[in-house]
Amino acid sequence: MAETRIIRKYANRRLYDTETSKHINQADVRKLIAAGTDVRVVDDASGEDITRGVLLQLVAEQERGGRPVLSDQMLTQIIRFYEHPMQGMFGAYLQQSFEAFLQQQQGLEEKMQGMLEGGPFAALTEMAAQNMEAWVSMQKAFTNSKSGKDDD
Repeated sequence: MAETRIIRKYANRRLYDTETSKHINQADVRKLIAAGTDVRVVDDASGEDITRGVLLQLVAEQERGGRPVLSDQMLTQIIRFYEHPMQGMFGAYLQQSFEAFLQQQQGLEEKMQGMLEGGPFAALTEMAAQNMEAWVSMQKAFTNSKSGKDDD
């Protein structure tokens, strides 16, 4: 796997890509991430890792325009979970849900490529069954972690 791309952020808010030795903007950082590049943004003066803040800015910009991914209701619920006793579990649950979604997306893409070989209904039925199994497993793990039980 490729190394993480280091981006330096200067006091004047300019971003500098250390790999290409060029100044870039936030849109360029978003394009790098969308293309699969892992990035780490470092404050040039302090050396502090400020990646999370930059990523949050990128998400906020994407949500303001075009077709947002996060609904008002979802954002409201996320805000309500901050300072909640289950905040840590909520983050882990969202991460697991997102990873399961990405696996399903990859599987669906593979099935779509193979649809010409076995017929569309067989592939979609199998995909639905796998999705249900993954969802039930994730729900069970979340319920067990919520109650303090270990998953068998």
